[in-house]
Amino acid sequence: MRILIVEDETAAYENMVEMLAEIDPAIEVLANAESVSQTVDWLKSNPAPDLILMDIHLSDGSAFSIFEQIEIETPIIFTTAYDEYAIEAFKVNSIDYLLKPIREKDLIRALDKFSKLNRTDVMQYLSQLTQLAPQSTSYKDKLLIPVHDKLLPIEVKDIAFFYTTDKNTSVYMKDGDCYAYPKSLEQIIATLNPSGFTRANKQFIISRSSVKNITIWFDSRLLVTLDIETPERIYISKNKAMEFKAWMVNEN
Repeated sequence: MRILIVEDETAAYENMVEMLAEIDPAIEVLANAESVSQTVDWLKSNPAPDLILMDIHLSDGSAFSIFEQIEIETPIIFTTAYDEYAIEAFKVNSIDYLLKPIREKDLIRALDKFSKLNRTDVMQYLSQLTQLAPQSTSYKDKLLIPVHDKLLPIEVKDIAFFYTTDKNTSVYMKDGDCYAYPKSLEQIIATLNPSGFTRANKQFIISRSSVKNITIWFDSRLLVTLDIETPERIYISKNKAMEFKAWMVNEN
């Protein structure tokens, strides 16, 4: 078994490596990523591991922001210092969790649970990862768009979608207007109400009210058509399809 450990505490990482070696000497720890950015870079540059052991609180932010930047189809076991109330969410939505300080018997339990999962189980858990992220209660209702030497206020409710390509982001309005916007999709999505907007893929954030129809594609992806023209087709990956359909009918 090949494991990636995402952990920013050296002592916690070394303790986990020692326990894994005692549990099964055949386990190979591929690397230790200590931040969101390191994790994203490693996953982009290396073959997928068999399993990820991931701390939620990393040096540069929440581990949940990783899922906004890269699609992960590898099973994840979370490590967390959350209280018992918050952990109820992990029981339902994650493959398993390890409460810090991690005990060997708990790690054995988590690995055993992982070994019994089939691919369908894994994909279902991955589709629900965003439900574990703490939700903000304050969202923007206006944006200020720089246009020449002025700032143009626009209503968020009038936005159809955000689109990024070659590190340039644009805001497309429902009336067809388009403006350059100097922020990344990662920065933008954190300020928007998730009931109204979702990160469809690496290129698009879309408004729920602008979705015209959804086509089930041959490889289990979804093809989303908006009520205005888009620069390219909008596809929802198969591991996000279940979550997207629930979002469309407001069941998140």
